[in-house]
Amino acid sequence: MRVVGILLTLLFVVGGGAATAQEPVGNLAQVMRAILFPNSNLLYDVQSGDPEEMGKSDGGTSVTSTFSGIYKGWMVVDQAAIALAEVEPLITLEGRLCENGKPVPTARDDYKKWAAQLTQVGKDVLAASEKKDRDAVIELTNQLAGVCEDCHIKYRRYEDRCRQ
Repeated sequence: MRVVGILLTLLFVVGGGAATAQEPVGNLAQVMRAILFPNSNLLYDVQSGDPEEMGKSDGGTSVTSTFSGIYKGWMVVDQAAIALAEVEPLITLEGRLCENGKPVPTARDDYKKWAAQLTQVGKDVLAASEKKDRDAVIELTNQLAGVCEDCHIKYRRYEDRCRQ
């Protein structure tokens, strides 16, 4: 009986470790356009507008218009910050390709550093947003722009995306 228990435990441990890793669906530019670009822009909007006014419905009849007012105010800022804080594993996922078909430079120390800084800025913006501290969010958007710019200067050109 003891041997059966040990075998079952081993099977459970081995079977649990057999989970397959996530495979990329989109290329890096598509992930940036889907997650980073819109959410970063929501944060940059805090520079020119009151977060309490964010997310209000535009009164249109489309599904997007109908549901655009569900999340509003500081919650919009919170959600954008969370998206940035959670995206690091997606942009560093092994096997993800750049728009030009080259591999994302996930093994490069500078790329890993900028991805980690993006996570940290997202966490910091979330903390400031939860306090409804607009000045702190605005200051952090400067850090966000810096992280994006550092990576884009090195790895992104329109003619040759993700150059290495």
